[in-house]
Amino acid sequence: MEPTKEHHDKMAKMTFAKVYPLYVTKIQNKGRTVDELNHVIKWLTSFDEKKIKEMIKENVTFETFFAKAKLNEHASLIKGVICGYRVEEIDNPLTRKVRYLDKLVDELARGKSLEKILRSP
Repeated sequence: MEPTKEHHDKMAKMTFAKVYPLYVTKIQNKGRTVDELNHVIKWLTSFDEKKIKEMIKENVTFETFFAKAKLNEHASLIKGVICGYRVEEIDNPLTRKVRYLDKLVDELARGKSLEKILRSP
């Protein structure tokens, strides 16, 4: 399944502040911690907890969130299906980054170890 232009536009305009609490609920319901979630976000974006809180407070869109991020050099190792899309096949760079984050959060919620989530070659 290939995302549409409308899908890409929706991803760009979605705010991190709206999605972050959903991530927290998802991982906590599976026995994981906010510290682990923030660790995964930091690995992907280089944002520490202070910067994550700042992004939430500023109500930034994912477009702004990822424009300010320094994506981990191993992010391209994130592969698999999330929300019906194969992450590595998404052509739109911003949508792919959002789905990278979704995939990492999903893996955390599924109980994968941090060592496996935080890919390294």
